[in-house]
Amino acid sequence: MLESTDDHILPFQVEGLDVRGRVVRLGPSIDSVLNRHDYPPVVSKVLGEAVALTVLLGSSLKIDGRFQLQTRSNGAIDMLVVDFEAPDRLRAYARYDADRLAEMPSVATGDLLGHGHLAMTIDAGGDMNRYQGVVPLEGNSLEEAAHQYFRQSEQIPTRVRLAVAEAFGGNGSGGSHAWRAGGLLVQFLPAAGERIRTQDLHPGDAPEDLVMPPADDDDAWTEAQALVETIEDHELIDPTIASEQLLFRLFHERGVRVFNGQGVRESCRCSQERILGMLKSFSDEERRDMVGDDGAITVTCEFCSRKYTLSPSDVGISDS
Repeated sequence: MLESTDDHILPFQVEGLDVRGRVVRLGPSIDSVLNRHDYPPVVSKVLGEAVALTVLLGSSLKIDGRFQLQTRSNGAIDMLVVDFEAPDRLRAYARYDADRLAEMPSVATGDLLGHGHLAMTIDAGGDMNRYQGVVPLEGNSLEEAAHQYFRQSEQIPTRVRLAVAEAFGGNGSGGSHAWRAGGLLVQFLPAAGERIRTQDLHPGDAPEDLVMPPADDDDAWTEAQALVETIEDHELIDPTIASEQLLFRLFHERGVRVFNGQGVRESCRCSQERILGMLKSFSDEERRDMVGDDGAITVTCEFCSRKYTLSPSDVGISDS
């Protein structure tokens, strides 16, 4: 029986190639995130890619915890934040400069993000330490940034594919439309660790023009990457193609096995209690400055756009 295509993560293994991975297909959840903020289409596309990537990575958590992807850069889209709370909750938002966006000739993800960094944080909660990996953004795509993260932080050969698009119904652009996103992550995990060949780190005192030779890939990993490269964007987001069908198309000659899947839902963590706790961390003077002309403090959640209205007394401000 095929699993539901929408809002679903499907783990898989291809024993013949020593690879494991996950497919994610996002429908109503990503449409809800993007439409709530009414982003320009190019911003929606980039944030959709970031959400698909975050779900691919965060769904690997073996514990109840939170995986966060965040970018800070000098591009027209200067910040992306995506939270994935295991096992199934996601939320996200983007910050952008509308004027700069309108003047840009390119809509490539790397150009829109510009230069800065991408941070991936695992927060297991409680007394456990947080882990964070940071990679530079240098005008590159989120796929390329993910590959660099795995090369330098995990040293696991990894290939990621991401796709985002609007699906139109009715009379083309004048009819109904909904955002969809999809992603595929494949990792080379052979039983014999010596089969994983990684490129040496660039020596800090080497001449600037020194070119480090790439490490030769294992034949199985070379084949796996070649198969992944055959995926078309529409295959990752087409609601009529189940994840199992996509995996069979790619790996049937090598024998692909799927495992129990996991649903995904858009869900914000904000609440009246969390907002109160945040406001009480400010000084009395800062809280007084937050009081509006209507005599109330209004806070809007950046993720879900929900508005919270509180009285000064709620946050410990007296009338005197």
